[in-house]
Amino acid sequence: MLRSTLLYLSNQQKVFQFIRHNRLAKRMASRFVAGETVETALDAAAALNAHGIRASLDLLGESVTNEREARDTGRQYVHLLDRIAERRLDANVSLKLTAMGLDVSEDVCVEIMHDVLARARDLGSFVRLDMESSAYTDRTLAIFYERLYPTYPENVGIVLQSALFRTDADVERANQARCRVRICKGAYREPPSVAYPDKKDVDASYVRAMQALMQHGKYPGLATHDEAIIDGAKRFAKAQGIAPERFEFQMLYGVRRDLQEQLVREGYNMRVYVPFGTQWYPYLMRRLAERPANLAFMTGSIVKEAVRRKQP
Repeated sequence: MLRSTLLYLSNQQKVFQFIRHNRLAKRMASRFVAGETVETALDAAAALNAHGIRASLDLLGESVTNEREARDTGRQYVHLLDRIAERRLDANVSLKLTAMGLDVSEDVCVEIMHDVLARARDLGSFVRLDMESSAYTDRTLAIFYERLYPTYPENVGIVLQSALFRTDADVERANQARCRVRICKGAYREPPSVAYPDKKDVDASYVRAMQALMQHGKYPGLATHDEAIIDGAKRFAKAQGIAPERFEFQMLYGVRRDLQEQLVREGYNMRVYVPFGTQWYPYLMRRLAERPANLAFMTGSIVKEAVRRKQP
């Protein structure tokens, strides 16, 4: 019922307009979304950089339905890369292929991606292809390996999700190709035919993927807020002689800021995923609907951080 309610609310434009202009609602959303404009996102990245934390900026948006929207999104990402370089920020960008027109035309999507990646290459920057639901996994990886990575091996990377049965094989392929991977658990509600239904199996899959990437991968991003897994990664790195500069931890904007800063103090690389844009309300509602437990997770993150900061 909660999931259905959240999905219903995500599509209610009148609710969106009210929430978008409600001061209290915007203040709460600002904890997890860095405003609506490029400049607010850049300011958030600068604030993170001041604490020794890198950023990955993501312009929020739904799957586009026509070529004009896709090309406009591509131009916005080129502009975002330019502004990151102009402000000399330690930041890159993340994007979804559906925002680049994957559901409109694969050829158009690839053409737009070449424009974005060419600018990233010129600027010495990096673009991460976010992984969407399992319905897009094969198409995303095919475009990555066959049509993007061969031309831009230093400027594009992918995301893999430990919730999927296929991830062990996908990690092995990525390591052989020497491409950069962000490993995460996965936020999407997937069918039991393709994904582990139990958290313990998702966690075990994550640890296998994480260790394989740390040992044999190319600067993997370990995207997790799970302290047990983070501690396990640190122990594994020490036992295997893996230097901290060979990988980075990654977390969501506004989630466990205390832990982010702690890892930096301990000498680890830390990157924060920073979503922004006018579509922050549908983004938050859909992420919560995909996995309603995220609501408790985000609330718990705020409480944990508050308790930690009060401790002497």
